[in-house]
Amino acid sequence: MDKEKDMNQEKTQEEIVKEALEEAKKAAAEAKEAESRTEEQGEPVQEADEDSAEDAEDADKEDENADGASGDKKSRFFGKKNKKDKKDEKIEELTDKLTRQMAEFDNFRKRTEKEKSQMYEIGAKDIIDKILPVVDNFERGLGAVTEEEKENPFVQGMDKIYKQFMTTLEGAGVKPIEAVGQEFNPDFHNAVMHEENEEFGENIITEEFQKGYMYRDSVVRHSMVKVAN
Repeated sequence: MDKEKDMNQEKTQEEIVKEALEEAKKAAAEAKEAESRTEEQGEPVQEADEDSAEDAEDADKEDENADGASGDKKSRFFGKKNKKDKKDEKIEELTDKLTRQMAEFDNFRKRTEKEKSQMYEIGAKDIIDKILPVVDNFERGLGAVTEEEKENPFVQGMDKIYKQFMTTLEGAGVKPIEAVGQEFNPDFHNAVMHEENEEFGENIITEEFQKGYMYRDSVVRHSMVKVAN
């Protein structure tokens, strides 16, 4: 009887071992099948990637916070050091004041030069205007000389003085205004007479009674002229 009990116990143990092996094989097969499905779908890998990305973002945020905190500390630290000294502030104030004064002086200099030039031009025009009647008298006197009198030494001397006078005026910027044969321009001419003349076109100057002059770019005296209708 004891032998039969021992044999039954041994069979039972063998069956237990066999069943355990079969269960282990079955579990291994299921695990392998689950792994293959996981690789095909890629979900765990994606989840792992998302988890790793979230971890990386959290780490970056922590670094940024740390950098921001350190930056604030640095700015506060350097802010205290970068505070300007009273001497530097005074130097900047004086430099700015000097720059403004130099700009004002430059503007004053330019304005003074412009006013000086205008005053000089006004004075020159006034002198030229007083000299022009003398030029008119020279021209009238020389215009009244006959052909026989032109050989007279006195007349020749007066003619040379007149030419020298006109050369000097031209060198100073004085020049006569062109009139006869030119179109009438109220900026340079003063029409005192009109006539019907077929030889000239309409609004053309036919005769000049008194010569006009300009000093540089401004009119000293307008030409007195006759204009064709």
